[in-house]
Amino acid sequence: MQPPDYRSLSLWHDTLPDPIVPRRALSGEAKVDVAIAGAGYTGLWTAWYLTQLEPGLEVAIVEAEVAGFGASGRNGGWCVGSLAGSERFVADPATREAAVALQRALFDSVDEVGRVCAQEGIDCHWRKSGSVSVASVDTHRDALLEELAAYRSLGFGESDYRWLEPQACRALVRTSRNLGGLYNSHCAALHPARLARGLADAVERRGVAVYERSPATELSRGAIATPAGRLVADTVVRATEAYTANLRGHGRAFIPVHSLMIATEPLPEPVWKEIGLPDRETFGDPRRVVIYGQRTADDRLAFGSRGMYLFGSRVADRFPASHPYFEFVRSTMETLFPVLRGHAITHRWGGAIAIPRDWRPSVWFDRELGLASAGGYVGEGVAASNLAGRTLAELILRRDSPRTALPIVGHRSRRWEPEPLRWLGVTAVRRIGESLDRYELAGRAAPRIRAAIFDAFVRK
Repeated sequence: MQPPDYRSLSLWHDTLPDPIVPRRALSGEAKVDVAIAGAGYTGLWTAWYLTQLEPGLEVAIVEAEVAGFGASGRNGGWCVGSLAGSERFVADPATREAAVALQRALFDSVDEVGRVCAQEGIDCHWRKSGSVSVASVDTHRDALLEELAAYRSLGFGESDYRWLEPQACRALVRTSRNLGGLYNSHCAALHPARLARGLADAVERRGVAVYERSPATELSRGAIATPAGRLVADTVVRATEAYTANLRGHGRAFIPVHSLMIATEPLPEPVWKEIGLPDRETFGDPRRVVIYGQRTADDRLAFGSRGMYLFGSRVADRFPASHPYFEFVRSTMETLFPVLRGHAITHRWGGAIAIPRDWRPSVWFDRELGLASAGGYVGEGVAASNLAGRTLAELILRRDSPRTALPIVGHRSRRWEPEPLRWLGVTAVRRIGESLDRYELAGRAAPRIRAAIFDAFVRK
């Protein structure tokens, strides 16, 4: 049977320098020290740090398709030192100090990704130039200034976050409406599929067995089952993120929410002078239905938005080019940058992120059972997965560090509601978020009750 056309998955897969040839599948039984389900960022970083900390440790990964098939190979390419849900730790006096440590660890993880890529020779177009959240309307400006004040109260200074008045903001990103922006210095743009594929090669060089086209069907104490084989191990790691719902007994651990992206043709320099992003800064704004973009190394604008949930926690690996959400993404992009009207869209794709019930990510290890997991990054996993994989490796190997005391360690989210309740709830909240954005972008006050419902579900 012919393997799928992996290059058609996204711009990032299509622009990989080497052919995407699946590695061998797992057949029969293999015994290792640590078995990992999932060859996305979390699984690959966990394997890399395990073998870094203890050379000679026998580690194996099983992957349903190929390394970087899921969100790790399709995301917006933001390696950002932030993490959804961390504000909940700040709000709790018992975890406030630890939350600041978590934020600092995330900052460090951005640089750590760049350091490891340099060490391993992974050319993922890593460029640390920061990120700008642009205020298009007064409510955006108010929200961003409130966010900056919160960072200042936690001790973060100008070298971490700073306010850009409109002229300074337009020097970085020239959106059609620009009332200033919040600049976060702890963000790098990168090519996500190059990172994922490069990490897979790096762990193989370290002796890790990577079995592709070998979907994990069940995780249990001491083993991972696949259709044609079984990995037996003292420690079993779940690193399946949005695909966790496919595992027996884990269908309500996360909900997979799809983010859809588009990419333009390579743009000439006069167009970039109208857009900005002179040093490949990433950008977004504070609207509730998240948008994000970057200038790629080959001078395209890659732009996306998220928020679509499919009934039954189904994950869609491909979307037709005619899907109406792509038109929404394009329209949003062209509203921000009218100069892009008339320029070709060459790639359209989507991928699923994992959202826990309480929006808090976790790193978890039960030594008695030999079971571990990490994930639930809510779309901010490029740097966070590095932190999670590094921390998980330290927990497994009994290496205490400042990371093993972070508030994400040991956290367990409750399960999502059964269908149809979760589809109804998630769909309703997304539509409320869209309506609130429309009010605010039109310069009107958002209805308070709707805003309270959205915040209760998403932000608080």
